[in-house]
Amino acid sequence: MKSALLSAIRFRPKLVDSLRSYSGDDLRSDVSAGITVGVVALPLAMAFGIASGVKPEQGIFTAILGGFLVAALGGSKVQIGGPAGAFVVLLYSIVERYGVGGLLLSTMMAGVLLFAMGALRLGNLIRFIPVSIVIGFTNGIAVIIALQQVKDFLGLDIPKMPANFFSQLGAIGGALGTVNWMALALGVVSLAIVVLWPKSYQQNDARWKVWMAHVPGTIIVLVLGTLAVSLGGVEVETIGSRFGGIPQSLPPLQLPALDWETAQRLAIPALSIALLGAIESLLCARVADGMTEDRHDPNQELMAQGIANFAVPFFGGIAVTGTVARTVTNVRSGARTPIAGIVHALTLLLIVLALAPLASDIPLATLAAILLSVAWNMGDWGEFARLRQFSINYRAVLLSTFLLTVIFDVTVGVQFGLVLAALMFIFRISSLTRVEELMLPAEHARTPDGKHIAAYRVFGSLFFGSVTKLEELLDPERAQADIVVLELHQVINLDTTGLDALQTLHRMLAKRGGRLVIAEPNEQPLSLMRRSGFLEELGPDSEFDDLQVALATLSAAPSDRTAEAEGALA
Repeated sequence: MKSALLSAIRFRPKLVDSLRSYSGDDLRSDVSAGITVGVVALPLAMAFGIASGVKPEQGIFTAILGGFLVAALGGSKVQIGGPAGAFVVLLYSIVERYGVGGLLLSTMMAGVLLFAMGALRLGNLIRFIPVSIVIGFTNGIAVIIALQQVKDFLGLDIPKMPANFFSQLGAIGGALGTVNWMALALGVVSLAIVVLWPKSYQQNDARWKVWMAHVPGTIIVLVLGTLAVSLGGVEVETIGSRFGGIPQSLPPLQLPALDWETAQRLAIPALSIALLGAIESLLCARVADGMTEDRHDPNQELMAQGIANFAVPFFGGIAVTGTVARTVTNVRSGARTPIAGIVHALTLLLIVLALAPLASDIPLATLAAILLSVAWNMGDWGEFARLRQFSINYRAVLLSTFLLTVIFDVTVGVQFGLVLAALMFIFRISSLTRVEELMLPAEHARTPDGKHIAAYRVFGSLFFGSVTKLEELLDPERAQADIVVLELHQVINLDTTGLDALQTLHRMLAKRGGRLVIAEPNEQPLSLMRRSGFLEELGPDSEFDDLQVALATLSAAPSDRTAEAEGALA
């Protein structure tokens, strides 16, 4: 049994297939793209680490090790892994409640869950999550990220930002009198550069300006902000003043504290990280597929994400997932294979080993400006303006997911959104299901011995959400026919609850000396009725492939039935 389970697990990274026909031209493109995306990832990794409630170097180490493992073992050729904005709200709340140790342990547990999801080939199930939920929690996360940056963007004197939305608003409102105008000015200038930098060179043909257009605005503001502090004497809070700088070495290997009681308390946070990571990474991989005309392996990607999330906490890293902005940058920079993702990780490593001491003067207001830009870009704000074009169900799911993500957290938002979407889907499908009585000609309305025949055509799906449509037929106080014929040609699905309703109808009719007849059932309902023994329970001549044959047989005299049967045998 064990060997059969292992043989069922298909573990084949995209890197293996990519190296079979790898060329020098591919290497040049991958190295160029990897260096570019590595430079882009540096400020984002630090910013996401800080926003998640941990030290900036933990974000960088996550990008280095997690990015390497995702590229080397993943199911996408160009996906870049690392810390992501989608995780910020969730991770910050876990740190507030369980501490950094709890975050590391829950990340490892999430890694196990992600690997299991991939090994059990559940990757395609992520596609079942409605787009309204994805947009709702993504926009909600963007709002929370932006709100968390107000403190550093304005230089407010708030010792510790709370995790709760309303508490954050209260803390910001109470500290507005402590605005650091230098930090605000630096933040505004940094944000303007990040937004305007790529556009300022787009229409220019000068070679050096074309080259400068490829330098990310985030790197420009990082350099200018650091120079403003180190050389210009701008007095604002920096990475060095708050965190003591970034170590110029890799962190030592250490095992997070593990005990069963703590693991039990972290089950829900771990599941939240796993589900959010699966959604984010596979959505990112689908975006990359559209840009490269490739197709990722969702199960392999989940297994790689699982390995990365299990491994990075040993070095103090936080949750890893696919990152849309860095993946898009990777593709646009010419990446062809996972080698680009590996080069991105090595680039970050070299930057840390060579330039870590310079990071002490990076102003937090500049990092806040970078995250404000990220928050704005990650949200699909136009969807709110288009809500009136969609159904009330779509609007309810999107808005409830958005509001609950902002007010509570992403776990509550997604869980409620999924439940609401499922309930609305059940209601929608059940509303499409209907039972219509057929008007029978006089010669088919009664049997030779005078029993009344009634026929009904059923549309849709007979499942637990729609069996109430059979209530009129099951009502014992209602004058009913002796023989009920159900035409099921347009019933696409029958579940056990629907089958139970049919069994109840059959037994009620049998008590009165009547019977239930099934006509023209589709393959799935017919298969369930056979496997459950329901057709045997109905008895002979109770299932027909044609409604007219069923009515003719039921209304014919016994001698006519015998003649028809003999004719059929002949």
